[in-house]
Amino acid sequence: MNERNFSLENEKISKLLMKLSLPATIGMMVNALYNIVDTIFIGRGVGTDAIGGLAIAFPIQMIIMALAQMVGIGAASAVSRSLGEKNIERADYVAGNAFISVFILSSITVVFGLTFIDPILKIFGATDTLLPYAKEYLSVIFMGSIFFSFTVSSNNLVRAEGNAKASMFIMIIGTGVNIILDPIFIFVFKLGIRGAALATIISQFISFLYILRYMYGGSSSLKVKLHHLKLKKDILKEIFSVGFSSFARQSAGSVVAIVLNNSLKFYGGDMAISIYGTVNKVLMFLFMPLFGVVQGMQPIVGFNYGAKKIARVKEVVKLSIIITTILASVSVLIGEIFPTTIMSVFTNDVAFINDSANVLRIIMSAIPFIGIQVVGATLFQSLGRAVPSLVLSILRQVLFLIPLILILPSFFGLGLFGIWISFPIADLLSVIVTVVLLRKEMKKISLEVEK
Repeated sequence: MNERNFSLENEKISKLLMKLSLPATIGMMVNALYNIVDTIFIGRGVGTDAIGGLAIAFPIQMIIMALAQMVGIGAASAVSRSLGEKNIERADYVAGNAFISVFILSSITVVFGLTFIDPILKIFGATDTLLPYAKEYLSVIFMGSIFFSFTVSSNNLVRAEGNAKASMFIMIIGTGVNIILDPIFIFVFKLGIRGAALATIISQFISFLYILRYMYGGSSSLKVKLHHLKLKKDILKEIFSVGFSSFARQSAGSVVAIVLNNSLKFYGGDMAISIYGTVNKVLMFLFMPLFGVVQGMQPIVGFNYGAKKIARVKEVVKLSIIITTILASVSVLIGEIFPTTIMSVFTNDVAFINDSANVLRIIMSAIPFIGIQVVGATLFQSLGRAVPSLVLSILRQVLFLIPLILILPSFFGLGLFGIWISFPIADLLSVIVTVVLLRKEMKKISLEVEK
């Protein structure tokens, strides 16, 4: 048993979770920072309409990420459990099948996306004003999506084997390069929103090179050889059945974006779309610590469930809920106290700043409870429970948020305000359902211990 596997099975849970979560949290916050930086430079270098174009393009980027995460998270769950069962050869086959799968999916995405870019952007709510900005940005992003998809997918495998620090460095390197190149391309070379896209794909390529060096330079405990690249039906089924819930959750955000952007276009116009696009970037940054915690939780749960150490599974779930709730509450406090200061970073437009500050306060009002929902979805993924994981993944956005966005503005006559309050209501409803399913699963795990 190597050192990382020994730690997953024997180290004190609180110390282990901190060791795995802290690098993941730092890496994800730095990774989210590049979205913030893109928006800041685009807002100040091009204008608020360009921010709106970015808001239209962003959910399409999230679909690309969702496909990569589907493969990566599904494979990570299988790798963690295989390592826990001491089945190293199977773990290598899972990684090899993940490599081939993500290459095929990303290649299809590039061809389809570039072929149908105009109708896709219109479906996502692009107005005549915002369409040119969104198209200029996204056409470049598509070109680098193969490297991005491989990095996102493989980074999950790095975390699955317990190497959180390497995962953190992979994200930091890409973001650092992006932050350096953004002002050069936008302000020095005067490339506008296209410059931001070029900075993004170059940074993704650098991350891709780093992760190749990690995987094949002797640092990884996974040893993927040529014969491991042979596709196996049972492994593919496991990867996609477990990972589909992650895809559903992230792509659900893109489905929400279609409904949301078109509703915002109807009730508030270009400005409303730009406001939400900016607020959404702030929320992603503030709540990355929650996802860092559950990324640290995932290999602990998967490994110890595979090793039949159920008490450790229960302990890490409880601790993760406590930590994510505290972190979410702190993030909300920051957003509620300093909304104007936060939004003024993006632009000098006073009307935009004031309106977006109010929207930020409304949308994040129920977030302190959302850690429970995030932990619940991750637990079911880690255990390989595909159906409940899928339900929890689409719960907030598809089952609650979309109907609320469609109902509140029109049927209750609330207009644009009805769209904004849909977010906290959906948060509360999804947490209630998660608590019910989570308690049921914990009882089931307890029965496994008794048996």
